[in-house]
Amino acid sequence: MGREDEDLGEKLSAPPDFDGPTANRRCTDVLCTILLWCMWICMTGLGIFCIQNGDYRLILYPLDYDGNVCGTNYGGKNMTEFPYLYYVNDFSGGVCVKECPTLENLTDAHTLVTYGGLFQTEGSFITSEVISIADYSGNDTLQCTEALCYPGNDPERSFTSFGVNQGKGYAYYAMDTYEVLWRCLFTEEARTELETMVNPNGNNNISMIELTNSTYLKQGYNFWSNLYGDLFLTRYYILGLGFGATIVIGFTYAFLMRIPGVLNIMVWTSIFATIGIFFAAGWYAGDTAKTWESYDSPKYTEDEVRYATIASYVLYAVGGLLVLLFLFMRKRIQLAMGCVKETSKAVLAMPTIILFPVFQGIGFMCFMIAWAVYVAYLASMGEFTTTEYGVGGYKISVRWFEFSDFIYQSGWFFLFCFFWTGQFILALGEIIFAMCFAKWYFSREKSRVGSLTVISSISASMWYHSGTAAFGSLIIAIIKMIRA
Repeated sequence: MGREDEDLGEKLSAPPDFDGPTANRRCTDVLCTILLWCMWICMTGLGIFCIQNGDYRLILYPLDYDGNVCGTNYGGKNMTEFPYLYYVNDFSGGVCVKECPTLENLTDAHTLVTYGGLFQTEGSFITSEVISIADYSGNDTLQCTEALCYPGNDPERSFTSFGVNQGKGYAYYAMDTYEVLWRCLFTEEARTELETMVNPNGNNNISMIELTNSTYLKQGYNFWSNLYGDLFLTRYYILGLGFGATIVIGFTYAFLMRIPGVLNIMVWTSIFATIGIFFAAGWYAGDTAKTWESYDSPKYTEDEVRYATIASYVLYAVGGLLVLLFLFMRKRIQLAMGCVKETSKAVLAMPTIILFPVFQGIGFMCFMIAWAVYVAYLASMGEFTTTEYGVGGYKISVRWFEFSDFIYQSGWFFLFCFFWTGQFILALGEIIFAMCFAKWYFSREKSRVGSLTVISSISASMWYHSGTAAFGSLIIAIIKMIRA
């Protein structure tokens, strides 16, 4: 920064015929625009290929213990009529059922849902219609017997039996459930009722079934259900206060900024209040330290008094630094306030500019919907792979998705499309805002500037300068890919 008396030369001034940004424009960074469109075309083509060769249900629908996808005919058995999964053990193993069961008595401890169907002992009260399980009769899996799953017809002994094994076996009790994403999750009331049945005296150190996947599902279900309920109950307040009132307050604030002195009072009052808070806190800390030190019978240790004194000095120092900072930056602060004043005038002259971020969000949401569909179908193109582990003389099969190199590479490409498109939308919005305010600021006849100026700036920016936005956003996308 030069001194005020320094000779900076002749002051720059606009020519007499200057009336804002030039209307004679040309396209900039055309190559980047072409590359961006090529990327979108390739993404769309790859997405169509994924839709034709994948099935989103393999990702969203649950997988039973035998590798069948509930609600589909994918796997060894046709599960079209059994779209829900009833969990049987802690390892997310379960069976496909027609409906998530609802039990008035919460729990039937004498009915077990097993890998081979229902197993019932004396004292059960539900029928097979309550829990309609798919036919697993042809599977080579362990079956429940009284000795393996329900010795002595005793619920307490059953819970620690080989078949149930405290939620780590191949059978579990019939319980009241609720459905989340085609998965039947146990209600808390049913879990509590079951615990009183299998551990009536509270003597055994048992471990109730804790499904890792179901825990996340419950959290997600509770979050979205609460969010939807809150949004529905407050919909009128959100639309009225959250949208309508904010627009009114925003325009009122912009109007007040034009009144001489109002902005100065608000800004400098905030600055002085901030400085005053630090000095007041420093005085309070120092006074508190003196008060503690003056007690005849010390209530506080010497370290506590010393820490309070140090805090006082630190707060005074911060307040002093802020005073120096604001003194050195007073001209910059004045410049910033001048920009705010001019911005408020521009917003009042072009009120439709506040709606542009809404259209930005809508555009990004449209892209995200298509992108999410493509990615879901891409992920469903993997192949199920079975791995067997030997545990205690028995073999446990674990099924998981295996992806080819093509799917991995396609996933990275979709991630790059996400980064580039998101940054492009932001960059284009910044160019549009800059053009709108430049047209208003440099226009000699500001009465001619209005909502049509916003529309003309949008069209001009998208037609002539989308390449510049694409170029800048490409650099950011590449950096994000390297960091990913």
